[in-house]
Amino acid sequence: MRRVALFLLAVAAVSAQSVQYDESRKIWLLSTRVSSYAMGISPDGELQHLYWGGPLWRIADVPAARTKEDISSFDPHEMLENEEYAGWGGKRFYETALKITRADGDRDLVLRYQSYKIDGDRLSITLKDIKDDIEAVLEYRAFADAGIISRRAVIRNNSKQAITLESAQSATWYLPPGDGYRLTYLSGRWAAETQVNREPIHEGTKVLESRLGHTGHNFNPWFAVDQGEANEEHGSVWFSALAWSGNWRISVEQTPYKQVRVTGGFNTFDFAYPLKPGEQLETPAFYGGYAAHGFGEASRLLHGLELSDIEPHGSAARPRPVLYNSWEATEFKVDEAGQTALAQKAAKLGVELFVMDDGWFGKRNTDHAGLGDWVVNPQKFPNGLAGLIKTVNALGMDFGLWVEPEMVNPDSDLYRAHPDWVMNFPGRPRSELRNQLVLNMAREDVKEYIFDVLDKLVTTYKFRYFKWDMNRIFAEPGWPEVSAREQRELWVKYVWNYYEIMDRLRKKHPELEIESCSGGGGRVDLGVLRYVDEVWPSDNTEAFDRLKIQEGFSEAYAAKFMSAWVTDVPNMNGRSTPLRYRFLVAMQGALGIGSNLNKFSEADTMLATQMVTLYKRIRETVQFGSLYRLLSPRTSDTTANEYVSKDGKEAVVFAFRHSQQYDTNPPAIYLQGLDPRSVYQLEKWDGTMLEKVSGAYLMENGFEVSLRGDFDSTAVLLHRE
Repeated sequence: MRRVALFLLAVAAVSAQSVQYDESRKIWLLSTRVSSYAMGISPDGELQHLYWGGPLWRIADVPAARTKEDISSFDPHEMLENEEYAGWGGKRFYETALKITRADGDRDLVLRYQSYKIDGDRLSITLKDIKDDIEAVLEYRAFADAGIISRRAVIRNNSKQAITLESAQSATWYLPPGDGYRLTYLSGRWAAETQVNREPIHEGTKVLESRLGHTGHNFNPWFAVDQGEANEEHGSVWFSALAWSGNWRISVEQTPYKQVRVTGGFNTFDFAYPLKPGEQLETPAFYGGYAAHGFGEASRLLHGLELSDIEPHGSAARPRPVLYNSWEATEFKVDEAGQTALAQKAAKLGVELFVMDDGWFGKRNTDHAGLGDWVVNPQKFPNGLAGLIKTVNALGMDFGLWVEPEMVNPDSDLYRAHPDWVMNFPGRPRSELRNQLVLNMAREDVKEYIFDVLDKLVTTYKFRYFKWDMNRIFAEPGWPEVSAREQRELWVKYVWNYYEIMDRLRKKHPELEIESCSGGGGRVDLGVLRYVDEVWPSDNTEAFDRLKIQEGFSEAYAAKFMSAWVTDVPNMNGRSTPLRYRFLVAMQGALGIGSNLNKFSEADTMLATQMVTLYKRIRETVQFGSLYRLLSPRTSDTTANEYVSKDGKEAVVFAFRHSQQYDTNPPAIYLQGLDPRSVYQLEKWDGTMLEKVSGAYLMENGFEVSLRGDFDSTAVLLHRE
């Protein structure tokens, strides 16, 4: 016990110094409370990766970097070494982090160590080409409390000739040498996002990517790797998430030399970013961590970072309010009387934020016209929006508004005035999706127009919330106003300008909140989470489907960000589930209601009011607490998730059953994250007090819930005495 205590004291001492440097052996060690990461300089000047795993307290234990021997003329030592950030040059034929072409056609790039700087929990290491003044400045940050390390690169052209970046990655992560690794990642499509995949890593390269202009529905820029034995509670898991809302690429490579490496950053598809002398490009942040206790701990570590260091307000963020959105009730047929009637009904349920969706502007009666004309429709709102907003506020609710500012209908005043503002190749088709085209937000005039439109709306009406939508992917990404050499900057500049608009809006209007929506989960990543308060994970609000979508979402993202609605049935798939089931599914995130309240029965209204009241009691635990995925909808007909509050005094367990067969009972639910020495008062969702049980018994023996028939559900609250 004394040795353990001394080790813990040593780790605690090191955590106060999150970046260490051994001058004699040229080794850096970054440490958090649960992990460490090390790299060093080899005798020939390479920056090599040395360690990524559990916490180390003694930098002297880390072996120095070394130059290996060639195996053969087909296997040079460069192919065996783990370069921290390799340029494409010399004898390197794997997925390098940086590839360039100089104006004179020279494409060789060999990076060597130049200098370093430590500033608190931040480390920067400068690498430079062996001949030209071309630098890659690697920036690291150790989030000691969160247990996460971030990495990115700044590429600087200090040479006398222009260069073009053909690949600019944020980082390469190396797993400890060995084989038998598994890859976990999220895939899907519209209305079926964030499906969990788990498969062996074999020799070769697996690519996860988006070429769509935004984060994308098909893959999410998050991954986890384990050695084939990890589960929710046990086993080593290495994980990472890329903070970028445009084209991204993550390649997972196992070499013939039994090394697994993962490289991620800007997608190389159609990528060419010119840098004149004196210019630079910053890559997105790539966050990574190590968990010794399974996929559950990996998720909780990443959630903690999101809530403390990525969310715009950080630890000062308010709990997400209960939201009502009018889309499913009215679609495009919005007017002041109809919205007022819905607002009155929503307020009686306890809703705190009323959001009017599409149809309020321009000639927007269908999705064929009006997009881009962000002026209030005078036929629908002859007195503007001020009267409706005043009514909503008087009912005790904030007001929110749907916008899709990046898009334009050809049938709009904006397009007729500025047909050149959309992405296009002159003389080529302008492909429409959902009857709309994409404005080229990489252009400064388009960026300023979008900012001015949104700023004017908030300034004029002083409302609280934008639901920012994006309902199509890119096509014909041409930018004829700039040189051919610069046109492919569009992919990157578009996203930086998107971030800039939101950043400026938030700074000018500190109370403004923004939701990221892209036809569902098409824009969900750690980049956009720096600027928004919640995201829309899927247009599929069917409650049973949502269990899997929300499970996958939770692998990478905290519940606070997950907008989750209760909507009418039958829903997608023609399925009908009970209202209580729908509420309890949605209450595992940021609760919203999208049902047509005009069709609610008295019983529906009573139950909805009861569930909203319950949610307000538990939402701090759900949104800011620790999530434990107890039973998965992928492997059981019963789904169970547990949330434990930050102070450990409260917990809530949600349980759902798809269908009962042969009069069997659901499995016992074994809780986690409780204090084994404390006693907990159990309370059913309807307020019925149940037994008092110790944390030890609930975790070791579990407890049983009654789930009968099809689509039954329950929630149990735990109060620590």
